[in-house]
Amino acid sequence: MRQQVHIPLPDGGSLAATMALPEGEAPPGGWPGAVVVHEIYGVEPDMLDVVDLFAAHGYAAVLPDLYSHGSRVGCLARVMHQLSTGRPGQPNADIDTTRRWLAGREDVDGDRLGVIGFCMGGGFALAYAAGAPPGVRAASVNYGMVPRDPEELRPVCPVVGSYGGRDRGFRSHGARLRGHMRALGIEHDVEIYPAAGHSFMTDGRHPVARLALFPLSHGHVAAAADDAWRRTFAFFDEHVAGHA
Repeated sequence: MRQQVHIPLPDGGSLAATMALPEGEAPPGGWPGAVVVHEIYGVEPDMLDVVDLFAAHGYAAVLPDLYSHGSRVGCLARVMHQLSTGRPGQPNADIDTTRRWLAGREDVDGDRLGVIGFCMGGGFALAYAAGAPPGVRAASVNYGMVPRDPEELRPVCPVVGSYGGRDRGFRSHGARLRGHMRALGIEHDVEIYPAAGHSFMTDGRHPVARLALFPLSHGHVAAAADDAWRRTFAFFDEHVAGHA
């Protein structure tokens, strides 16, 4: 069942978040967990659906609102600046605070965690996982930015990624991620779907984005999405839930 939570921050404030747990009692040792990092649009219904999807697959999932520090416009401006510089300081800190909070729950196994992100959140999830945070066993990077220097990703955990071949803004990042993982010898599963564009994995309704971001071929593509989710959960089940 989905619930709203507030995660304490080091400065005494709190980070708004949405959590969903699997049905029934937690198994001995706790459920595996997943931190979901939202798209640039924020905590929209399609991102909340992702939290529910992970819970249905047996994961305790939490989606932090990276725009909950003050006004939405101010937060977006700050996050976009950090995204453009490749140094996601505040988002990285918020993701880590969320990971610590999730790992500290009695019903969660803090040694079996994954992080998944979409669009802006995909780049943040990859950057966070590259810091080798404790307990994070896999990262799912979906149409997110990838650094040019593979050395920035050397400490990263196993990675599963999905990109759209019609996404002229990010498809090159999918090829780059695959190349980096091969060069570094990191276990990975990166797929580029020829018929899909940006944000194809979630059933988002962003009419402004469809018009303003037309080079990205923005929108849900069911066949590609179904396969991407199949691969994502197979990868997480192996590397996160099945990790001894």
